[in-house]
Amino acid sequence: MKITIKTKGNNDILNITNKINEIIEKSNKKEGIVHLFVIGSTAGLTTIEYEPNLVKDFQDFLNELIPANKNYKHNKTWNDNNGHSHIRASLLKPDLTIPFENSRLLIGEWQQIVLIDFDTRPREREIIISIF
Repeated sequence: MKITIKTKGNNDILNITNKINEIIEKSNKKEGIVHLFVIGSTAGLTTIEYEPNLVKDFQDFLNELIPANKNYKHNKTWNDNNGHSHIRASLLKPDLTIPFENSRLLIGEWQQIVLIDFDTRPREREIIISIF
């Protein structure tokens, strides 16, 4: 199964937890694991407490750790100035696996699944969802 998410780029962090829970519920599977994979080399998946101040803290952390205004060699390849986007995505990773029980994700009360788009422009991101 595949879903498409519209992003704003530039460290846009989107909560996709409810969408994943809905897909698990519709699958009629009671327990197992769900594997998520975002297509593309400038996006990633993780979990976080999705509240505005922590989201901003995480965006600030990424900007400080891997600044956009550095002279990345990759930028010379395509002249798209997104070398930092690729490095951020490589550190975060494109996939996530989470167990579920009673057709609900086994995540903490304040733990949500997020898609982060690191690219420099809005995108439509495809996430492949496999349920086992």
